[in-house]
Amino acid sequence: MTAQPDPTLLAGEIALVTGASSGLGARFAELLAAHGAHVVAAARRTDRLAELVGRIEDAGGRASAVALDVTDAASITAAIEECAGGVGVPGILVNNAGIPDARRAHRMPLEVVDTVLDTNVRGPWLLSTGVAAKLIEAGRPGRIVNISSMAAFVYTGGAAALYSTAKAAVNRMTEALAVEWSAHRINVNAIAPGVFASEMTDGMIARIGDPSGAFPRQRIGLPEQLDSTLLYLVSPASECVTGTVVRVDDGQLSR
Repeated sequence: MTAQPDPTLLAGEIALVTGASSGLGARFAELLAAHGAHVVAAARRTDRLAELVGRIEDAGGRASAVALDVTDAASITAAIEECAGGVGVPGILVNNAGIPDARRAHRMPLEVVDTVLDTNVRGPWLLSTGVAAKLIEAGRPGRIVNISSMAAFVYTGGAAALYSTAKAAVNRMTEALAVEWSAHRINVNAIAPGVFASEMTDGMIARIGDPSGAFPRQRIGLPEQLDSTLLYLVSPASECVTGTVVRVDDGQLSR
């Protein structure tokens, strides 16, 4: 279930992970650090980032933190520049930051629409293009992994239509940018998890209850069950894999 740490796998790599203050983002940051990358953890809650950096360093890894609000274009630019000027241009970008909407589409205020789209689509686009521009200028390859969702493929009317739409856009962005940057050796892929334990899932369960009883295996995924997929997509093993969305949902949802 949990990948055994191999500090040589990503040795010399710099990995920028967004939404790293909690949940899957924190897990991804610790995972990449355990496999040799210098992780730059990015989020708004800098106090939590400091705790994360401390845990990584205590485990023998290397990490630093940058403040990042993915809804703010200036903050995105500043975070990329701080990373590049501090530890170097990231060869790995994990676009993990995201929010649900949990509103009926016809009752959604404009500010909620803007926040969901800015966080889930515009932010990953600006981060991807910003990092790619630096990699292309330096003539270096890179790996971008977008965290999508099975909601991009399956929507049952549960008051998350905009979230579903945004994640479908992330999938298409993954495919399109993979084509655009293929000649530059920048691989762009995505992971589409089903229901996995996270801060976002905790909020969903508080609203609608535990859905695991309706799943074939009657369980919610654990963050560490995404380890192998992320490691594959950022490691040399996936050299020829780009423009792919990997569904990881434990058979929870229909196809």
